[in-house]
Amino acid sequence: GDVGIFGIAIHGYRETERAQWGAVCEGVMDRLRAVAFSEGSPLLGPVHVLDLDKAGYIKPHIDSVKFCGSAIAGLSLLSDSVMRLVREDKPAECLNLFLPRRSLYILRDQARYKFTHEILKDAESIFSGQRVPRRRRISVICRNLPV
Repeated sequence: GDVGIFGIAIHGYRETERAQWGAVCEGVMDRLRAVAFSEGSPLLGPVHVLDLDKAGYIKPHIDSVKFCGSAIAGLSLLSDSVMRLVREDKPAECLNLFLPRRSLYILRDQARYKFTHEILKDAESIFSGQRVPRRRRISVICRNLPV
């Protein structure tokens, strides 16, 4: 498989980082940061933008504690998708999360450190017994810095 900016195993993607946004987008990013991170929490420099094609997926991983702190927040754009969390030390403990397009997800503390997260392939994209067709998906991801 391919490997992204942060060493995450990703297949079928393009990615970039953005330090600056237009006024409308900057307003959205400010709202995201206010909800996801405690006031004064230092954030990891540029925002990570990940563009997954229809056949793309993100393999199970835990973001490195060297690079990011206690929280990850992502806007899930263009396509509905399913994120799976699996407890690293007890793989039977897993949870699928439905991420409708234009939703915000936040992984914090235990969910961030003790569970892997992944975006399921289109063929495996099922939530509560319902097929969730995956199309092109863009995620805009903010992380805070380790303390």
